[in-house]
Amino acid sequence: MPQHQMSELCKLEEDNQDQRENRDRVRCRCLFRDSLEEVAAGQTPIPPQSPQGACPSPPAVAAPPCSHPEDQGSSCPDEEGPSSTEGSEDAESSPRDALHLKTVHLVRFLLLKYLVKEPTTKAEMLSRVIREYQDHFDAIFSAASECMQLVFGIDVKEVDPIDHSYVLVTTLGLTYDGTVKDGHIFPNTSLLVTVLWVIDTEGDYAPEEVVWEALRVRGLHDGKEHWIYGEPRELITKVWVREQYLVYRQVPNSDPPRYEFLWGPRAHAETTELKVLDFFSQHHLLKRLS
Repeated sequence: MPQHQMSELCKLEEDNQDQRENRDRVRCRCLFRDSLEEVAAGQTPIPPQSPQGACPSPPAVAAPPCSHPEDQGSSCPDEEGPSSTEGSEDAESSPRDALHLKTVHLVRFLLLKYLVKEPTTKAEMLSRVIREYQDHFDAIFSAASECMQLVFGIDVKEVDPIDHSYVLVTTLGLTYDGTVKDGHIFPNTSLLVTVLWVIDTEGDYAPEEVVWEALRVRGLHDGKEHWIYGEPRELITKVWVREQYLVYRQVPNSDPPRYEFLWGPRAHAETTELKVLDFFSQHHLLKRLS
């Protein structure tokens, strides 16, 4: 085959792969959002048993279904028109979708466990969530645990390596998660850690516009309600200031007035700058938020 034809085929395959990955991300984001809306509505955390043979056990595990759920206007697959390639790729994407769905269900399960302050065990997760995908427990559990950290700021910690029992706690030793204020149901600790990290990288205090730029990367915008975190300005300039995690002050001698953020006394008491930096380094987020 001529070299130019080979290059065209490779380019076509890369484009098709990008389309498949984009569609998978949209589909999983929709599943994740629907699942959390069920949590907010007080529905059961346990998904119904899948029909026998509906999802064959896949040989490999795809990427986790979430990093930061942004509130951008991506349509769910059910709301889109049929794709010309969708039918031919259903068989290829269904194993990946099945594992993504199990990860979403496990995130929902763990979130509800956190909200009711109950521990869990590997045996419980296997029997109530993972079920027929027990061979893929490690990968599903790892992806769900990372999602709990990145989206909510909740750590899944093993407390008994023999019994494989776990507790769910706020990350970095922080004692505030936002779920008890104003009826807000979802923890927002990871967002607080993001702001603390931005302040660190700016050298002890961060201009307000730099903080907003970092929040925009996570899909939050001034004056716009976020489906997980609520109204961000209220959080960063009032709630977390009142809780003494942040200091929000006017820059001295600025005209017109400009504002900046600093760590508050409670943040200094409960965690350290090194722990915050390690949190982001661990999840390879420095590029995404810089």
